[in-house]
Amino acid sequence: MPRPRPVPPPVMSEISHRVDDGSPSVSLSHRKKSWSRRKVLGATAAGTVAAAVGAFGVAKAATTSSTAAAGSAPGDVVGKISVGYQGWFAAKGDSSPINGWWHWAKDMSKAPSPSNTGIKSWPDMREYTQTYQTAYAALGNGDPATLFSSYDQQTVDTHFKWMKQYGIDTAALQRFNPTGGEGPTRDDMAAKVRSAAEAQGVKFYIMYDVTGWTSMQSEIKADWTDKMKAYTSSSAYATQNGKPVVCVWGFGFNDDKRDFSASACLDVVNWFKNQGCYVIGGIPHDWRTGGTGTRAGFTDVFHAFNMISPWMVGAIGKAADSDNYYENVNKGDQAECDAKGIDYQPCVLPGDVSERQRAHGDLMWRQFYNMVRLGAQGIYISMFDEYNEGNQIAKTAETQASVPSDSGILALDEDGTACSSDYYLRLTGDGGRMLKGQIALTATRPTLPVAGQVVSFKAGVNGKYVTAENTGTSALIANRTAVGTWEKFDMVDAGSGTIALYSHADSRFVTAGSSPLIADSTSAGRAQTFQLVHNSDGTVSLLASATGKYVTAEDAGDSPLIADRTAIGPWEKFTLITA
Repeated sequence: MPRPRPVPPPVMSEISHRVDDGSPSVSLSHRKKSWSRRKVLGATAAGTVAAAVGAFGVAKAATTSSTAAAGSAPGDVVGKISVGYQGWFAAKGDSSPINGWWHWAKDMSKAPSPSNTGIKSWPDMREYTQTYQTAYAALGNGDPATLFSSYDQQTVDTHFKWMKQYGIDTAALQRFNPTGGEGPTRDDMAAKVRSAAEAQGVKFYIMYDVTGWTSMQSEIKADWTDKMKAYTSSSAYATQNGKPVVCVWGFGFNDDKRDFSASACLDVVNWFKNQGCYVIGGIPHDWRTGGTGTRAGFTDVFHAFNMISPWMVGAIGKAADSDNYYENVNKGDQAECDAKGIDYQPCVLPGDVSERQRAHGDLMWRQFYNMVRLGAQGIYISMFDEYNEGNQIAKTAETQASVPSDSGILALDEDGTACSSDYYLRLTGDGGRMLKGQIALTATRPTLPVAGQVVSFKAGVNGKYVTAENTGTSALIANRTAVGTWEKFDMVDAGSGTIALYSHADSRFVTAGSSPLIADSTSAGRAQTFQLVHNSDGTVSLLASATGKYVTAEDAGDSPLIADRTAIGPWEKFTLITA
């Protein structure tokens, strides 16, 4: 079913901002139109690192509202990153009741192919144990063009493993009209999600999408009472303010697929609240201003929700759009929510790969930055697994080598920037850390597109490159005029917004402490991690976790690097060179 395309407010002039690369992520051993239903100054800039604030602290401290935010305390959705989880892909032969290529193909009775496709992005298939052969040609690398089925428990387990690994807190399981033909498969998917969420320690909640639901008012209540309410007994079921969370998406949209009356919608919201639920509303982006996307007379419905989550897909396609909405929409939204005691959970999206919106993460990071400095109570990511609409953050084909050769489908490197398949998962994890105050508020994207990207450092004090001297057996020192093997490092994600440096000179990690830096460790612990600080002049500095001090090119570069400075000066600045 189609979701409406939002109409954006007048666009301001294009903003100009510098975006630098930051920390990647993978295991430390790694080297190297018609809109579909889902379309519709941080301290680091000054060269200092803000002290970490408690969970949700940065968001509250950074709010631009003149009225103190009235949001709820952190729970499973407030102060957290939630993702929409469709779980709506199937394949012939997967034993699902729907028994077809659900959402992969226009005609789901036939295998997806160039002439029978519903696919806008191709998944990275390397971690699925059960796959299904399509009618596409082989991938660019010669491998068969296979796809997964969400009906396989291993698929759901893999997805929730990624959520846990990359710091995603909560999954909103999409639930459409369960009385239709897809109902039995939807029922089974709820059980599979519960199993995976419990196993991985990830929270989940039910998100009803009322699109095309003709008898919604009575049937949604029956479905909750007879089926979905039972899932609230799960240890993994999300709660907020001590209440089970439920979301209803689609009230107040001005289209013929959700043409419910305001009184019917208000009745449903109040019914769920009377059931003891904390109720989220997925509502139009112009809910407050009364734009063309919002049905008249729904103000009381919107104000009845415990949390509102305006839908932004289709309204934002570049970083400047996010700034426009921040100034002209989101600030007013947050102020009204504060005044009404409603929690605000704006939608953040990675962008449509097929429409070349992503700008290798710059679009998504700008939204994270704007919503955190706004003081939003939570963030909702659209979507986790929406390969058919191109808005997924789950692992995606990196290059044409991993895409069917006859498909015309774009990979993550479509704009010429190489991105690892997990890049948008890593970016989401960093956005979540910024929301929670675990890393400083920054407009500069801290996430490298390629995990384990090869880098070198040129010291600002003498213009020479840092080398792992004597094949890594001696301390690091800035004394080389050119980059060779000893001057190269893999910069890899060490978790919690930190990086580790893996030396090409001796295949060991760089260690910091009371002695000069040296590449001597076979693993990355606390002594091998650093925070990469982006300075306002385009240089970077390294803050060592072991000492809490900055790395300096001692004696104007004549002596080895050591992490013993409390502030950033010329000796502590380096130019980051990427391969």
